[in-house]
Amino acid sequence: MAQEIIKRTDMCDRSGRLAQNSIGWARQPLINCNVTGSFLRKKKWNYWCVTSPECLFSATISHLDYAAVLFVYVLDLKTLHFQEKTLLVPLGVGCRMPDDVHATIQYEGKQMAISFEELGDSTHIRVQCPNFSGKGQPLVADLFVRRPNGHESVNVVVPWSERHFQFTSKQMALPAKGVVSWSGKDYHFQDEQAFGCLDFGRGIWPYRSTWNWASASGVVQGRSVGLNFGGQWTDGTGQTENGLVVDGKLSKIHEEMIWTYDMNDYMKPWILKSKGTDQVSLVFEPMYERIATTNALIIRSSVHQMIGTFKGSIVTDEGEKIKINSFIGWAEDHQASW
Repeated sequence: MAQEIIKRTDMCDRSGRLAQNSIGWARQPLINCNVTGSFLRKKKWNYWCVTSPECLFSATISHLDYAAVLFVYVLDLKTLHFQEKTLLVPLGVGCRMPDDVHATIQYEGKQMAISFEELGDSTHIRVQCPNFSGKGQPLVADLFVRRPNGHESVNVVVPWSERHFQFTSKQMALPAKGVVSWSGKDYHFQDEQAFGCLDFGRGIWPYRSTWNWASASGVVQGRSVGLNFGGQWTDGTGQTENGLVVDGKLSKIHEEMIWTYDMNDYMKPWILKSKGTDQVSLVFEPMYERIATTNALIIRSSVHQMIGTFKGSIVTDEGEKIKINSFIGWAEDHQASW
């Protein structure tokens, strides 16, 4: 079984290679992502998604070494009205990506301004896009995502080799509140029904990659529950990013997930099951297909991110079975040459 990391650890040694003692998983983001060298291969991102019964909102700052890519999207979950805006910044000018998970990061440009300000126990997300829709309609987001004291998360160093590796911190079921103003409407996010999810990544990647990712958060009989599952990109590494967070406590799943879905029709239900046990048995029913493609010289990316609801059951490390009825979340199939 993969080792649990319990103290602050550097991901890389002095030569920039993967430090062997950093390979493993942790309940808190204890890895210092001191990634250096490997020009053009470093990949860094901070992705936030915040959901409520009415709305899904997401903002990302990423740096691919030769360019920064920033994107914001929003989906009205009642009408399925969707809008997305992406900004490509050559060489990532004006975009600095800190090593630490809980460090402030921001980008400010004429077309888009994104700020993830760290306040100790919370993150203040602010986004301004003056011409979000292309028709002069703005988007303004002002959200606070809170980290309750002791709240655990999925933190994993994935080793492909000494020169190719990735740290990911997936933080689910974080209470959120605030307002997103878009398309003439204010969407209000409230603590009891709104959750933030952070996907923090730092690493050195091979040129071609494929992965699955699914995440959702919700409430079951007054208890907060967060789900995170991955596939393809961790296969054969001895690590997974699979885990459940119930009332802030992580049940780390070390076995791989079985993903069943139709690549000819992503809108059909997806099935996610843990490979050797009944710890995860879920059906994901898409309601909206977000297709995002990038084809800019050496950057090619194709993602089918399905937004919908999860139902089924999960089992915690203590053996407690929890039924999931209708959790808002997403499941995606992603292929990248970057």
